[in-house]
Parts: sequence; structure tokens; C-alpha cells
Amino acid sequence: MKKCGLNRCDKSLRRVLTDGADTPWELPLKKCSVVGNGGILKDSGCGRQIDDADFVMRCNLPPLSKEYSKDAGTKTDLVTANPSIIEKRFNSLHWSRLEFLKNVKIYKQSLIYMPAFSKKHGTELSLRAYYTLSDFNATQKVIFANPDFLLHTERFWKNKGISARRLSTGLFLVTAALDLCEEVTIYGFWPFGVDLHGRPLSHHYYDNTLPISGVHAMPKEFQKLWLLHKMGVLRMQLGKCEEVHHDKN
Repeated sequence: MKKCGLNRCDKSLRRVLTDGADTPWELPLKKCSVVGNGGILKDSGCGRQIDDADFVMRCNLPPLSKEYSKDAGTKTDLVTANPSIIEKRFNSLHWSRLEFLKNVKIYKQSLIYMPAFSKKHGTELSLRAYYTLSDFNATQKVIFANPDFLLHTERFWKNKGISARRLSTGLFLVTAALDLCEEVTIYGFWPFGVDLHGRPLSHHYYDNTLPISGVHAMPKEFQKLWLLHKMGVLRMQLGKCEEVHHDKN
């Protein structure tokens, strides 16, 4: 895999990440953290290191309350939201708009990245999220993934041997980060029930809700990401993080 990433070699990701418009950031981004929700983040102490990045991406509206901040951080510049989350957690926004607004406040001025046009069922749910934030003048803003980017990403990883029903949101986000950022460090990408020392882990850093079986090929995805780590394309953080010290001068 070339350092130019998935799409820059043939079609700039600036044009396929969103709906054809330029990205709302000055590219390339410098140092980026991509934060998965794996249980390996729990007790990692990685929060300050995550937040020390110039740009932080997170997956699927994770909790970032005080009890998790030491391990997961709080800074968020972009967070994904699958339409299924809007449907299940917020009752498709039929009568839970205020609850949705309350939940996303923790992301401050983050962009909420949704695959509005990849599946027909997700289009209406994504638009409801967009208009909910717009109607209430929320500081968060929904942006939509271009289907071309999603399609290219799926084809790329399928050709690399990942033949799952669907790629994980995390893999899509890491793929985007490799095109947008000069330096990428990923956290919480560990799909196994024990850590490197054989100690049991919860599935997420915040709960032990297991995924639906047969949808994603998480171990295969991890193998590909680990290979990129070994090649120096990205950095994968698996152990505890060292304390970040800032120069006061």
C-alpha cells in the first residue's frame, strides 16, 4: 500500500470524502488520532495522547464522559454515526430529537460523518440527523460520505482479502485518515477478548455489548492494520500510553 493512500493515487480524497465539495479543513492534516472503541482502551491512560493530536476522529458516537476521559480523551473533530445508531438509540428521531441533541453536545463543534447515500434505508435517517442539528442551530454539523469513497474503499480492501458482508466503520475511518493526514496513530483497534498479556477485555471500553455475528471480519481487518503498522504507514497503540508532557516555554 503506497503512502499516498487509497484514493489519492487516482482520485483525490478531497473530492470523494464528502459530497463532492472541498473538505472543510486545510489539507494535509498533520498529526491525527483515529479512535476505535475496543476494550483495550480501558485503563490505557491514552486520553491525553489522543487529544494531543491536531485532529481526532472517533467511531459511532462513543461516550466521552469524565469516567472515560483518562483513557479515551475528549477532543473530537470528526465522529461517525451509522444510521443504525440513529434508528436504535434515538428511535429514528421520531420523538427523540432533544435526546439526540443532548448526546452529541459532548462532541462540541465536531463534524458528524454519516453514510447517507450508501444504503437506501440510511438516507432518511441521515437527513433527519442533519435537519435536527440544523433546526436547533447546534454547534455540531452533519456531513455526508460520498458513495464513491465508500465503494472504492470496499473494493480496495476486498482485493486485499477482506471479504466481509460490510467493512467496519473503523476501517473506513483509518482509510480516510491515511489520505488526509501526514501522521496517523490508531487506538482501540483490538478485536480480541484478551489483551497482549492474556487478561480478559470487554468488547468496548465502555461496555461489553457484542457485535452481530457474521457482519464484519474484525480479526482480518486487524491483521491488515497491523501490517500497515509494521510497514510504518501508521502507528497502532496497543499498550498503555506514556504521559504527555507539554513544553511550558
